[in-house]
Amino acid sequence: MSDRRAHWDNVYATKGEAEVSWFQNSPATSLAMIRAANLDREAAIIDIGGGASRLVDALLQDGHRDVGVLDLSANALDVAQKRLGAAASVVEWIVADVTTWRSAKTYDLWHDRAAFHFLTESRDRAAYVERLRSALAPGGYVIIATFALDGPEQCSGLPVQRHDSVSLAAELGPDFELIETRSDIHHTPWHSTQAFQFSRFQRSH
Repeated sequence: MSDRRAHWDNVYATKGEAEVSWFQNSPATSLAMIRAANLDREAAIIDIGGGASRLVDALLQDGHRDVGVLDLSANALDVAQKRLGAAASVVEWIVADVTTWRSAKTYDLWHDRAAFHFLTESRDRAAYVERLRSALAPGGYVIIATFALDGPEQCSGLPVQRHDSVSLAAELGPDFELIETRSDIHHTPWHSTQAFQFSRFQRSH
């Protein structure tokens, strides 16, 4: 874990927010899928691997009042906190490895754009799902976005495990029902494209 943390801390220490391939000025697909879940504004939402993502800004603007952001990199979270200014005080900021994190509360929606696909070892994916199951309330939603099957094989110099909704369903297990899946083409800051898939599941129990 320390190696992974050092990698991401270095990325955010040496590159600006818009100088990484995954930068989005507007997280439109994530936001659309969260809105589709029709959550109450008091519902608890956690953004896994959120880093400096602007999703937290959009959720606060939508009126959500119980939002958390988890990332390995304190540097990444610091970027988001500085950008939000005073509004950062209402967000739960968590520096942790999701595969070993023990949540102190349960959440109604778990969002992950591009953290899960870095878990190339089956044991890490199993640990992730265990953490998900311990943190997500029954009836809650999980949105996981990864590189699609025809997406890149690496990101930030690291190998990734590409997925579709079928492979994600197999990882999550039968307690998670696939509600929707969307294809998304991400345009990087240097005008290349990356094929993503977004899948939303609901936990039955």
